Amino acid sequence: MIVFRTIGVTHWKIIIKSDGGDSLMVIQEKIEIAAPMSIVWAVFSTVEEWDDWNTACQSCHLVEGGEMGAGACFSFVVRPFTPLPIKVSSQITTCEPGQEVVWEGERFGIHAVHTWAFREQDGMVILDSHEKYSGPLLWLARLILVPRRLHGLTRDLLVSIKKESEARYQNKKVS
Repeated sequence: MIVFRTIGVTHWKIIIKSDGGDSLMVIQEKIEIAAPMSIVWAVFSTVEEWDDWNTACQSCHLVEGGEMGAGACFSFVVRPFTPLPIKVSSQITTCEPGQEVVWEGERFGIHAVHTWAFREQDGMVILDSHEKYSGPLLWLARLILVPRRLHGLTRDLLVSIKKESEARYQNKKVS
């Protein structure tokens, strides 16, 4: 199944495949942010402050490592099934400030790789989110509408990053 939509400044796609073995699910979303890369990166990379401005996850904190960087581990809580909280722990495998961040984790037999790509274009930052899930339990996830719920959390996080980055940029311009 492939779903593709464009809504305003967000563009998204969900792909679900199964070849008889493990299933694969990909969720892609991107958003345009009217703020400089330095501000967008500061918002994104300071995990300890995520609780202050984002609506997608709570209890965000680094578990290992003093800052966002390769090898650092962090955790957060999401609620794809309100009110059931799910704690997610991830390890950052790639971190190129202002360019790309990749983290991975596994929960309930499903392996996830989340890639964030940053690029500047026409005075804005385009933030791409690419999530890839694999594992034998994805068929169950499809039955209980997990792809739609995960996509909603991704969209919420992107919109929160956009709002916080643009607000900080506006405050800086006014000061």
